[in-house]
Amino acid sequence: MAKFRLQRELIEISKDPPPGCSAGPLDDDIFEWEAMIAGPYDDITSPYAGGVFFLQMTFPHDYPWKPPMVKFLTDIYHPVVEQSTGKLFLNKLSSPWSPDLTISKLLLCIKTLLDSPDPNGGQLSLLEAFMYNKTAAEWTRKHADIK
Repeated sequence: MAKFRLQRELIEISKDPPPGCSAGPLDDDIFEWEAMIAGPYDDITSPYAGGVFFLQMTFPHDYPWKPPMVKFLTDIYHPVVEQSTGKLFLNKLSSPWSPDLTISKLLLCIKTLLDSPDPNGGQLSLLEAFMYNKTAAEWTRKHADIK
């Protein structure tokens, strides 16, 4: 069932990719995908503006009943990404996982994190927010293939 679902989602994402995103299997393994998410181009105030971020998506053999493991291959400074491994900690990737969540929808959720980062739930002081944005922008320039 997982292989059929992934093949169907591959066709859908190939025909109608989410804005600023792309994804597909690596080599011939339908359970290992690489995805690309472009940082916002219309918001130069975002620390991720102009960056191109690559992710690895590993799907379990009981997908869509279990979530994929998603990690950033591009180094990124973000509060929901573990810096040492790139692993993404997103509520949608933990329980309760919904089989209604497609790869396209998941990529859009991740893109939203780059378009509207809200470190620490908006509880940062102005200085902390400035330092966060400064560091995130530096990491983006250094690691994310700014165009």
